[in-house]
Amino acid sequence: MQRKIIHIVGTGTIGEPLIGLLCDYQKQLGIDEVTFSHAVEFIGDFKQGSFILGKTDPKSVVFIDNRKIRVSNDGFFAFGLDRDRKNNVLIKIKNKNETKVIEKKVFKRKYKIQRIDGLPPKQVTPPPEVFDRIKRDNKLIGKARAIDSKLVFFKDKFIYPIDKYIITGVYGSQRILNGKPRRPHYGIDFHAPEGTPVRAMMDGEVTLVEKDMYFTGGTLIFDHGHGISTLFMHMKDINVKLGQKVKKGEIVGTLGQSGRATGPHLDIRLNWFEVKLDPQTILK
Repeated sequence: MQRKIIHIVGTGTIGEPLIGLLCDYQKQLGIDEVTFSHAVEFIGDFKQGSFILGKTDPKSVVFIDNRKIRVSNDGFFAFGLDRDRKNNVLIKIKNKNETKVIEKKVFKRKYKIQRIDGLPPKQVTPPPEVFDRIKRDNKLIGKARAIDSKLVFFKDKFIYPIDKYIITGVYGSQRILNGKPRRPHYGIDFHAPEGTPVRAMMDGEVTLVEKDMYFTGGTLIFDHGHGISTLFMHMKDINVKLGQKVKKGEIVGTLGQSGRATGPHLDIRLNWFEVKLDPQTILK
């Protein structure tokens, strides 16, 4: 005899009451089994450099390209797409009832070319005597970006770090310094007068405080949870300490031109662990 199985997809405001109703009247309706799977929601564009916010059943196990990632108690997770990613992203979601595999196409972006001429040679190619210093700086930044905390601030709306500004550099642009191609720019440059107050873009915890890094000068990193962090560069004054909890909008220092900078500006970065993302994708 054929069994009658009812499968419900989604457990939101309609799905959950429907599941309960079917279970209550299972015998009367002649239903042998009621099964369900949780819907998966994504916020963000699947294009190079994007931050993606996801939501699913809190009990699910989520893999991004076979990398297991953290899921919050209310079902949120986050990940990002590299600037030059060419292949589709594979999302695997496992729960008690099923394993769902979702493949998303990653759309290609066209990046700007930014030419800066007339720079002193050391602004383009660091001298050998600073290589150890640069190596130390990179190690400290990498350690802060590797933090995988249970914080869930990343799911809320981020704000701009300063009030009045001119954007002089954008994410992904290919930089040509004194006629020589260099690494792409991975942040947004906000030009404003030196000393302009700089605010935290989101609640978080300070995981790096350095006042004099070679490239980035006064540098701050804030952890927002699940590998999502923001990084501020070229600060003049720093008003926070390592391990301090900050609130969105709190003044954390002032804009400067420290490190390897050609003028007063704030360079902000967005990271998902080692993946460098476009900050503009959290500022819509």
